[in-house]
Amino acid sequence: MRASFEVCGCFPTGRHYPGIADRLGAVVTNVVGLSSDFEPTTRWAEARVAVIDFETTGLSADNDRILEIGVACFAGGQLTALKNWLVNPGVPIPEQSRAVHNISDEEVAGAPSFAEVVQELHEVLRGHLPVAYNAGFDRAFLHAELARAGVTRAEQAEPAAQALPPAFVSDVVWIDPLVWVRELYRDDKSKKLTEVTARLGIALERAHRAASDAQAAGHVLYALAERMPATYAEVIGLQTQYATRQELDFSRRRRS
Repeated sequence: MRASFEVCGCFPTGRHYPGIADRLGAVVTNVVGLSSDFEPTTRWAEARVAVIDFETTGLSADNDRILEIGVACFAGGQLTALKNWLVNPGVPIPEQSRAVHNISDEEVAGAPSFAEVVQELHEVLRGHLPVAYNAGFDRAFLHAELARAGVTRAEQAEPAAQALPPAFVSDVVWIDPLVWVRELYRDDKSKKLTEVTARLGIALERAHRAASDAQAAGHVLYALAERMPATYAEVIGLQTQYATRQELDFSRRRRS
């Protein structure tokens, strides 16, 4: 589903980026990545959203595996459900990863596989806009695990696929609070979830555990809502612009 709206050289942050609107305006005038479950004019902050977080065995969606799933569901900014699953990744957990989330091989030994929890995850996420802090990471892991579990694009073509949650559809773009934090708090040194929640006065009781991170990321998103576009189409369109410019900035800094 697509939507069109005008773009100027200024952004909701109040900053002006000469040339950015000209270079990236096409992204906004034809918004891609919207879920067909929601109208482009939907006021996203009033809709049902699911904030997703994974703890994993490593950083590569191709080679590593999910070992904990957290989902925080919100409606109109209010937490409606908080879900957590330990997952047996089927591979040893490297010490470097265990040091981050403190999840051991023994803890997941009796847990179900991703394929065994995917139907329950499907039901929790259905009818919700997908959100994740640093969404590219979690989105890549989810779709890699869906492919391993046999939830393929071919299955999505079936009539029953209309009931698939937006997060399961490979071309749906997730709302990413990190992109907005980078844009709205450009002068802050750290954009890590632990640092952002501390600055905003948001509780994060168990950092690097999936459900706790998901809930905290949801509260960050709603804390930014008044400074973000109101409609679903506009927030995805502008987020795509910001993410593209941020990546260009990162690339320039790396080269220099």
